[in-house]
Amino acid sequence: MADRLFRDRQDAGRVLAGLLAHYRDRGDVLVLGLPRGGVPVAYEVATALGAPLDVFLVRKLGLPQHRELAMGALASGGVMVLNDDVVRGYRVPADVVRRVADEESRELRRRERAYRGDRPPLRVEGRTVILVDDGLATGASMRAAVRALRELGPGRLVVAVPTASASTCEEFGREVDEVVCATTPSPFHAVGQSYWDFAQTDDREVTDLLRAAPAPTVRDETDVDVVRACAIPVEGGVPADDVLFDLVGDARFVLIGEASHGTHEFYGARARMTRRLIEERGFHAVAVEADWPDAYRVNRWVRGHGEDRDAVEALGGFERFPAWMWRNTEVVEFLTWLRGHNERRDQVGFYGLDLYSLHRSAEQVIAYLEGVDPEAAARARDRYSCLDHSDDGQGFGLAAAFGAGEDCEGRILDQLLDLQRHADRDGLLAEDERFHAERNAHVVQSAERYYRTMFGGRVSSWNLRDEHMGDTLDALAEHIGVTAGEPAKIVVWAHNSHLGDARATEMSLRGEFNLGQLVRERHPDDCRLIGFTTYTGTVTAADDWGGPADRKRVRPALDDSVERLFHDTGLVEFMLDFTKPGRAADILESARLERAIGVIYRPGTERQSHYFRTRLPRQFDAVIHVDETRALQPLERTARWEAGELPESYPHAV
Repeated sequence: MADRLFRDRQDAGRVLAGLLAHYRDRGDVLVLGLPRGGVPVAYEVATALGAPLDVFLVRKLGLPQHRELAMGALASGGVMVLNDDVVRGYRVPADVVRRVADEESRELRRRERAYRGDRPPLRVEGRTVILVDDGLATGASMRAAVRALRELGPGRLVVAVPTASASTCEEFGREVDEVVCATTPSPFHAVGQSYWDFAQTDDREVTDLLRAAPAPTVRDETDVDVVRACAIPVEGGVPADDVLFDLVGDARFVLIGEASHGTHEFYGARARMTRRLIEERGFHAVAVEADWPDAYRVNRWVRGHGEDRDAVEALGGFERFPAWMWRNTEVVEFLTWLRGHNERRDQVGFYGLDLYSLHRSAEQVIAYLEGVDPEAAARARDRYSCLDHSDDGQGFGLAAAFGAGEDCEGRILDQLLDLQRHADRDGLLAEDERFHAERNAHVVQSAERYYRTMFGGRVSSWNLRDEHMGDTLDALAEHIGVTAGEPAKIVVWAHNSHLGDARATEMSLRGEFNLGQLVRERHPDDCRLIGFTTYTGTVTAADDWGGPADRKRVRPALDDSVERLFHDTGLVEFMLDFTKPGRAADILESARLERAIGVIYRPGTERQSHYFRTRLPRQFDAVIHVDETRALQPLERTARWEAGELPESYPHAV
């Protein structure tokens, strides 16, 4: 049947159905038509096979300057596929990709509502999906649909068309499980030449055919149904011990995130999970998104050393913005517990992974050497003098980027090597203090590069920061392993954006990686990544960097977000475990928005400032959702924080 002429699309569909007869009356079959012309063909196929019918929409993501050139496609189910060659070749910024995707997403949702009304799309995962169009010319739309459908996890994928060139059918045979091309005219010029009547299909015809198609034999669960069925109970954001320990297993690195730096429930639940891991699974340390010297002062106190009288004093090193991130009631409570634990049992440390402490770390190196070798301290003081452009790292970076002063990189590296050589031959000092000094020297090296890069633009400052945190974590694990005489087990506290695998998010489009990705790459079978989400409530955050802490209202999450999906379950709090195959993981493989609030929250520009797209089961091993959360309580609560944010209805004239 190389060159048959079809009377119309209905005739073509009936012929195609005959070639697909081996799929008749199978409960797992779903027929999807590509609107608009593919739907009349798909209707005939679905009717003949006794299978449900649905539409699968694809929207091209055109380059703003060349709309006809696709940099990717957006498809039903929230799936987005990108053409990396086009994105990189034309150097398309991530915010441009996001803007075009948002525009096309709105149009896609509009068309789906026009076709389906309120009926949710039929579930794809695990099914035999027959994808139908009225023919293939270039095959671009079908190819985008195939790529997008693969992301939704069908059990078997079949492409079926009445007409196409033999070469195009052969190409698709390498991409899907089966290709059925009813005719392959030679030469092939256009799809319409295989039809006597090739009149345009309109939206009303598509809607009518979907309504008249065979109904599914069982009710298809919505995404909300699936999440509700897979939800694991938690209390106060904490799963039961057996659930937590089963999730963690034998992992040595447990990374527990937060969707904001100012949420009471995230800090409290994270602290309680960490306590259980220390008490019952023998974890040796907590490593946090904080500067090394400030956290090490806390480390001394929880181990019974230093001059601080209590946890509040031990946190006194956290002076720079945002002080509330660590100087808050939840952290004080946890550290007080940890000090008591260390008095009774094995010593558990508290360490910082970050690199902002350029000058303070340099001072710590010099202070260490002054107690050991005054000449070495003098050399360090001379080498670090190149940092004296300002009192803060950002000022140094700005000055260095504009050529002020000399390049410190070589001198700082010399100092690090000198310290390492000195430490190797000095057997009198405590191992922890030697390690503390050496890590401070590493901080100075990384911070110098980081602050210079912030303004010089040589490489991603984000990557430098997270690589430093990954290297610090590995060095800490090695140090603890030697002193403990067994492989170190460490809990890490940081923001979701640092701990969730960047490869599953928009970060990867910008060439960025993060700590979670590095830990998975370096310790693939030895880590667990746990994230938090919330729908609404209050949060401690500032309007701008360096601003005062406010108690702000968190707006209800956007419609296309994981937070909105979780809210629609009606559950107050729950956990999803992605370490085992399951339906929740299947539906969340589609890209959705996720909210990230750092130390700054700007509700007025929330979509641009605080949301990114992610495939949640690839980003985390588990996610805990607390639907309504409260602001974290700073130790220094101001009248402004106590008053909270005024409601939107508050009179502007007052």
